[in-house]
Amino acid sequence: MAPLLRVLLLLVVLLSPLATFAAERFPPPEFEPGTYTMPPTTTPPPRLAVMEIVDVAVLLGALSLSTYGVLVKRSRRHVFWVMVFSLLYFGFVRQGCVCSIGSIQDVTLALFDKSYAVPVSVLLFFLLPLVFTLFFGRSFCAAVCPLGAAQDIVTWKPIKLPVWLEHALGVIPFLYLGAAVLFAATGTAFVICEWDPFVAFFRRGGSFKMLALGAGFLAVGLFIGRPYCRFLCPYGAILSVLSRFAKWNVTLTPDDCLKCQICDVACPFGAIAEPDEAAPPKPRPGFGRLVVLGTLTLLLMAGGAWLGGRLGLPMSKLNRTVSLAERIAAEDSGAIKDVNDASKAWRALGKPAHELHAEALRVRGQFRFGGLLLGAFVGLVIGAKLIGLAFAHPHDVYEPNLANCVACGRCYSYCPKVLVAAKRSEKKEMPRPTAA
Repeated sequence: MAPLLRVLLLLVVLLSPLATFAAERFPPPEFEPGTYTMPPTTTPPPRLAVMEIVDVAVLLGALSLSTYGVLVKRSRRHVFWVMVFSLLYFGFVRQGCVCSIGSIQDVTLALFDKSYAVPVSVLLFFLLPLVFTLFFGRSFCAAVCPLGAAQDIVTWKPIKLPVWLEHALGVIPFLYLGAAVLFAATGTAFVICEWDPFVAFFRRGGSFKMLALGAGFLAVGLFIGRPYCRFLCPYGAILSVLSRFAKWNVTLTPDDCLKCQICDVACPFGAIAEPDEAAPPKPRPGFGRLVVLGTLTLLLMAGGAWLGGRLGLPMSKLNRTVSLAERIAAEDSGAIKDVNDASKAWRALGKPAHELHAEALRVRGQFRFGGLLLGAFVGLVIGAKLIGLAFAHPHDVYEPNLANCVACGRCYSYCPKVLVAAKRSEKKEMPRPTAA
């Protein structure tokens, strides 16, 4: 383990100075001393092209090391030190931007806005973890995501949540994913980035609200393992679906399971599925139940679509064009007497008001249709969860739940079978004594 630690620390030391080579493409104007104070920046400056290549290379290397530690070496210590490196580099050196989680919005905006071109590096940050997940499971969540690393490191005395609560909270990431796509597609906001709970720590500055949010997640993370990853992360929602189809994934026992339950107790994320023998045998659900649940899913989708369509108009008020059009209409009608900076700047352009109102009407239509799709999507997720619970795959040993397991490697350190196999492997590698 020591050589790996030395390599990771050396990479951090070598890569950190490269951040100083970043040059401002558009330097700010110069003012007379004492006449103007530049406001503090809230986002890191654009990176040079060579640094974007370095970032992608480091991401690929970290994903490979994480995969090796999870599937080949099966070592929690290996995964932990890759996690520390990722937290330092992707979190504090790169200041959390651009991250794979936020890249969802860049890709979405590029799909719906022809004038926006997503950078190749951002596209690779979005795609590479997806490809690795399809082949090797959640290697990204295991040790590469800086948000997950920050929460994993502070996990202290995790408690196990009730199963019903776990499933209920598991719907929220999909709702957040759909909302983030809707707001990005309409050009309204990048809500994932705006409400990133840890970016203020990574940039060593931010509003009190965001610092308090991040501190709150870390405080909760002391007792509930990775709360953001499990119950809010939209990228994790995508990976949880893809990991079910991974060619290679986390396995626990090298041979027969002892059913000692140690792994179930050790897992801080409730991701170990208990064998069916622990509960009284139940008859397998038949075609009739599938029809009932399928019908219920359609009803949930219809109800969600209706509700989402109704919420489309209130959500559209968060769009700058819609809010500006409403402000201009209120000023013109005399409902508002004062003029704010936004309306003053728009009036200075000399454009006719009907163009602004037509654009606002178009955006409202996008939100109405997008809200309908969002509601139907959430209904589909809830229905799929119910069907999955009713038709759960039977198993007779303790094994990781592929959708919930973040491949942290903790169970490797506790399973007696894994420990015995590791000891035997160490003995085989020891040199045999020779006669003097």
